[in-house]
Amino acid sequence: MPRSWLIHLCLFFAALVTTLLVTPLAKRVAWTLGAVDRPGARRINRKTVPRMGGIAVFMGIVAAFLTQYLGTIFLGWPTVFAPAPHFSSMDYHRIALGLVTIFLTGALDDVFQLTPWQKLLGQLVSAGIAVSGGLVIGTIVNPFTEGPLFLGWLAYPITVIYLVAYVNIFNLIDGLDGLATGIAGIAAMTMFILSVLAGRHDSAALAIALVGAAIGFLFYNFNPASIFLGDSGSLLLGYVLGVVSLLSVTRVAGLTTIIVPLVVAAVPIIDTFSAIVRRSRAHVSIGQADRGHIHHRLIDEGFNQRQAVLLIYGWTAFLCLGTFVMTQVAILPRIAIFFVLLVVSAILANQLHLFKPVLLHHTNPKTGDDELVDQDSPDFEEAEEEFEEERAGRRHLP
Repeated sequence: MPRSWLIHLCLFFAALVTTLLVTPLAKRVAWTLGAVDRPGARRINRKTVPRMGGIAVFMGIVAAFLTQYLGTIFLGWPTVFAPAPHFSSMDYHRIALGLVTIFLTGALDDVFQLTPWQKLLGQLVSAGIAVSGGLVIGTIVNPFTEGPLFLGWLAYPITVIYLVAYVNIFNLIDGLDGLATGIAGIAAMTMFILSVLAGRHDSAALAIALVGAAIGFLFYNFNPASIFLGDSGSLLLGYVLGVVSLLSVTRVAGLTTIIVPLVVAAVPIIDTFSAIVRRSRAHVSIGQADRGHIHHRLIDEGFNQRQAVLLIYGWTAFLCLGTFVMTQVAILPRIAIFFVLLVVSAILANQLHLFKPVLLHHTNPKTGDDELVDQDSPDFEEAEEEFEEERAGRRHLP
């Protein structure tokens, strides 16, 4: 029987090679269906680019699954995707069905531009299918209390919300060539290493498949990108990473173990959180798109696309390295490392002014209408003054 590292290598290359070969086909499909991104005010791209890269990533992961299956049948590989004694109720078929559902949701959005509610419904259905298959956060072991915390029936909605949130943070961070793909690859590699060390063979197999698919797609997706992930890809990346992280904490998990996947994905989480705060401060709908994301701020600071993406890769790698160290030390040092990572990330977020509004309400002096202006508008400076006066007035209210 081959060693586990050889099996993981086979899964990695199956996903890598398949993604490399399928991406040109994904481009043709996108052009045929009109699933393309044209240049616009909020877009970084200066030419029309197809956006159904999720097809290639999805097929790469499927190829890894098929390789694992054939290896189990014909080569005597250990069965990775089968319920272990401590996961007696895990149904991997439903988890796979959830993966197909999230991919189809994203693909439909790429082609038909679904409404936010339609897209959210697809995400909830995908998460619900996985949760119904046993992918549930169960008992949490708290190192600061004597007894464990039993979530009971609350575990089901909490897990659905967690998975949907993971999907959306990768959807929102997908703003520069190769950005979401690279972050997902770094995060997946970290989760793979941690899964191997923890003996979680199912999450390790899925994580290394995603690493291979992400690297394969980066050959086409890194700047200058000839194809974008699209929602078919970004939703899929978030879903797979969410599933991998949940496979490591299903049924019983330590409190700090649950924190690990949140630190690994901290950059897109910070980006999403800052967007909510930024828009809320300016009394703008949190669903209103703006140019205040991390990648926009770095571009505004004078970095080009490649430099901005590499800087965010570095930030992600720093957090992932810290996460790995966290898992190798005792509880108190683990908490100390977590707070160091948190403080460093908070400083970086503040330096980039991520919480400063870039969309503001402004009264048009000619029409008297309330308008939204962005930071590139000649009226933005006046809108900022109105915003600061309003804030000062609220502070002085009795």
